Amino acid sequence: MRLRELAAARAGYGCRRPDILLWREGWRVNHKRVERIWRQGKKSAGKTTRALTFMATDWSCIRLRPERRDHVWSYDTALVGTTDGRAQRILVVIDEYTRECLSMYAARSIKHQDVLNQLYELFRCRGEPEHIRSDNEPGFTA
Repeated sequence: MRLRELAAARAGYGCRRPDILLWREGWRVNHKRVERIWRQGKKSAGKTTRALTFMATDWSCIRLRPERRDHVWSYDTALVGTTDGRAQRILVVIDEYTRECLSMYAARSIKHQDVLNQLYELFRCRGEPEHIRSDNEPGFTA
C-alpha cells in the first residue's frame, strides 16, 4: 500500500528511488520485489506519466482552454495540391471557442508579412483576441 501511495505522489520516479525511500522509512523489502510491483503499477497507469508530470510543472506546455468568443484564436497553414500538380498553401485562422473560421488566405507561398497582414485585418474587423496560438513550424518563427 505504501508503494502505491509513493507511485501516486511521485509519478515521475523510476523504480530505484521508491526502493530507497522505503528503506529510509524502515521497510526491509527486496529491491527486486519493489521493482516488480512498481512496474506493474506503471503499466496500469500508462506509459506517459513522466511526460505528463513534466508538462504539469512547465506552464508553457499547459493548453489554455477558450472560455468565450474571441478569447483564443489559432492559425496554421495547410498544403494542398492543384490540378496542375503545383503546391498551394492556405492560411487558416479560427476562433477556438466558436470554431468559426475567421480567415482563409490562399497563395503559392505565404510569407511572414502575409500572416501579419491577415491578422491585422482581423484585428481591425473583430478586435484583438486575448491569446493567439500557433504551432512551432519554421514559417511562424518570424
